[in-house]
Amino acid sequence: MKKIYLAILLLLAVKLLHAQVTSKSISVNFQQAGIDLFAGDLETKTGYRFFYDRTQFDSLKITLQVNNQPLEDVLRQAFHNSGFQYTIVASKMQVFLTLGKEIQTQPAEGYFNTKPGQSKPVMPSPVIDFTTAPVKKPIIESTVENKLYEIGIKSNELKPGKATLSGYVKSAKSGVAIAGASIYVSNTSIGVTTDQFGYFTLALPRGKQLLIVKGIGMKDARRQIMLYTDGELNIELQDQVTTLKEVKISADKVANVRSTEMAVSRLDIKSIKQVPAVFGEADVLRIVLTLPGVQTVGEATTGFNVRGGAADQNLILLDDKTIYNPAHFFGFFSAFNPDIVKGIELYKSTIPEKFGGRLSSVLEVTDREGNKKNFTGSAGIGLLTSRLNVEGPIVKDKTSFIFGGRTSYSDWLLKLLPEEYKHSHASFYDFNLDLSHQVNKDNNIYITTYLSNDNFRLNSDTTYNYSNKNANIKWKHNFSSKLYSLLSVGYDGYKYDIASTANPVNAYKLKFGINQTNLKADFTYYLNPNNTIDFGLSSIYYKLNPGSETPNSSSSLIIPDKVADEQALESALYLGDKIDITPDFTISAGIRYSLFNYLGAQTVRNYAPGLPRTPVNVVDSANYTSGKVIKTYSRPEIRVSARYNIQDDLSLKASYNTLAQYIHQLSNTTAISPIDIYKLSDPNIKPQYGSQVSLGIFKNAQQNTIETSVEVYYKHIDNYLDYKSGAKLVMSHAIEQEVLNTKGKAYGVELSVRKTTGKLNGWVNYTYSRTFLKQDDAIAGQLINGGAYYPANYDKPHSFNFTGNYRITHRYSVSLDVTYSTGRPITLPIAKYYSNGAERVFYSGRNEYRIPDYFRSDFSINIDGNHKIHQTFHNSWTVGVYNLTGRQNAYSTFFQQQGGAINSYQLSIFARPIPFINYNIKF
Repeated sequence: MKKIYLAILLLLAVKLLHAQVTSKSISVNFQQAGIDLFAGDLETKTGYRFFYDRTQFDSLKITLQVNNQPLEDVLRQAFHNSGFQYTIVASKMQVFLTLGKEIQTQPAEGYFNTKPGQSKPVMPSPVIDFTTAPVKKPIIESTVENKLYEIGIKSNELKPGKATLSGYVKSAKSGVAIAGASIYVSNTSIGVTTDQFGYFTLALPRGKQLLIVKGIGMKDARRQIMLYTDGELNIELQDQVTTLKEVKISADKVANVRSTEMAVSRLDIKSIKQVPAVFGEADVLRIVLTLPGVQTVGEATTGFNVRGGAADQNLILLDDKTIYNPAHFFGFFSAFNPDIVKGIELYKSTIPEKFGGRLSSVLEVTDREGNKKNFTGSAGIGLLTSRLNVEGPIVKDKTSFIFGGRTSYSDWLLKLLPEEYKHSHASFYDFNLDLSHQVNKDNNIYITTYLSNDNFRLNSDTTYNYSNKNANIKWKHNFSSKLYSLLSVGYDGYKYDIASTANPVNAYKLKFGINQTNLKADFTYYLNPNNTIDFGLSSIYYKLNPGSETPNSSSSLIIPDKVADEQALESALYLGDKIDITPDFTISAGIRYSLFNYLGAQTVRNYAPGLPRTPVNVVDSANYTSGKVIKTYSRPEIRVSARYNIQDDLSLKASYNTLAQYIHQLSNTTAISPIDIYKLSDPNIKPQYGSQVSLGIFKNAQQNTIETSVEVYYKHIDNYLDYKSGAKLVMSHAIEQEVLNTKGKAYGVELSVRKTTGKLNGWVNYTYSRTFLKQDDAIAGQLINGGAYYPANYDKPHSFNFTGNYRITHRYSVSLDVTYSTGRPITLPIAKYYSNGAERVFYSGRNEYRIPDYFRSDFSINIDGNHKIHQTFHNSWTVGVYNLTGRQNAYSTFFQQQGGAINSYQLSIFARPIPFINYNIKF
């Protein structure tokens, strides 16, 4: 009996000793320690024996410092996010270290369950063979360069062939994904750039590889990897600290030559902020106007024309949200907050298959993600506007937000204008709020919102108010390292109203609105190293209020009037494939099939065949109930581009596109106006169709620091709407009676030179382009210019832009912007004549003359605060002059009959140099 008691006491003593050793607190300090040093030190301090395969740990270097913590906590911190596992067997004082899977020290559940009549345990079914069971591949977080990262499941024998490496490139400081970063294998042509979410997929030969990683505004990084099988590697980059000897790195500096894209311009916010703008605030759309092939018809307008297209033929997206009016304050400011914007992409020719609905271009503006690690912000104050943005983590490293707001206080400036404008008023505000959340490694959710409002009055009682409201939710899901999807749902709304109250008898309120609900599903599949397939579908539901007029006071005699609402559904399917035929020859080909349904409720007028669409030629009308399909249009849209590398720094590219546009913008002005209205295609107004062919030569020089290109293009357009003389567009119940279908053609050549690095950088662009319209349809009732081609309102043959930036010191830099273009076309009264006893005016052919040529130069000085890293606030100043030479460029021209004579007038908005100053602060 005593022996039994002694045995029990001994057993308890041993367990107590084991528990004391296991819970014993130890202190360690390792700096790049190998596995042998790490395990040997812990064996000495704990008495535990460590077992591991040294070949699995040959690349692991451990840097760790802990004080008075248990062994298990030390091991957990040492192997966090590394893919290595540990197993502690306390009863035997043993620790097992493994890669990929953890050793199980307990029998499987149910192992000791027996059935009646059986003498030994029944093994659970099925039996798992641990030699072949799939092992979950860990996500490797790479933060240092001098380390070999093992990717995939390690094997004793390296298999031949390729494996897929995928992951995210992020900022080490903020945790924000870096879009447009380039990852390529040293001394090869294998490479890829990250998408808008910082994600990349790259097919590489198995074995040891050296990756070079570059991102705009980030330090170059190198990552050594040993690629065994498919795996994931997340890469963190450090922010670039600029010195006088360092230059700005463009992440896609070879893309100018090597990509299949033509006429695609990409700019980051740092480049945008270097270009002087009116009143000193960085402006996204102003920078777009300096790009080749892009023009504008007026001084202070944010509407732009791309390769002979009208302003409404541009699809403007803010994080996939459609912005119908991208202007503030009479067009002097764009709708995009420069403190929130990350960058822009303008597609002029090679338009991706996922985009549609416009003929000329796609302008994609991307907002930044909020900082995932720290709370930061910035603010700015100028002569007319102030800005504030705040960002930071909601859940560190997982969920973040970014908020930005702007407002104006411009009435003081309007009071300085001549007497006839002293009683004017103008103000605007806008807000951005974006959220991003990482659910897990395969799922991310993004919520973006935008709200803007403008209110102004020009020395009258008439008040103009217009606003944008946009919201979008996106879900990014990785099915595998080769396939991922992006599902998005969004709402876009734009409305304006005009109100007058001066005369109570005529007081009125006029309203217009357009709303659309969007649903998109985009997929990207990396079939193999030579094939990348994009496919997806989209649908847009339009609802328009083309106009409503109501009395604005109880004594008003205005009769309420409303143009019937319009509804339509625009859907599309697309498929595209980028194929590398050889290392030097690549083709990107795809098709987009669009379908447009014009829906009721609606009344449609039917006209006598072969006769002009006039009130007298209406034969009957048809009424359609709500939701009824009235008219369907559909069209396949082809997208093809090819690139052939003649040399490493010289390539030849070609592209061909066909596009369809089912929505039309109607305007009484040449430039975009807040009171423009939109019209959907219907049985009487056909969709616009266009095609474009382009050819270009692209050459890089000076180690890819200078990019040059020459592109030529030809574009054909059908069913572009022009207007009859004296057309009434606002509150028209039969808009088809006011417009004319025209054909159009545009052609031109674009030359561009861009220097991306060095103390002196910038670009020079020259464009020669022509745009002509032709109206020769006899049933229109009248022929413009006898049915011959005539210049479009935005035809400006010559355009030249120079944008240069020179960094003098760390803190001081100067910027110069020079713009020249031919004056836009105009129709002039050229004679008077008498008819039936009355004096009448005889006009020239449509757009036969031109207003004076446009020239402007802007200059600014940028002054940064000190460059101390550890300080709460960083400040900067921007001082400059807009229209440095004081040229009186024409904003508009008009004519008035005075004393029996017709006099012409020219209105210039900025007829003298405009100084500006802005103060900015970051915290």
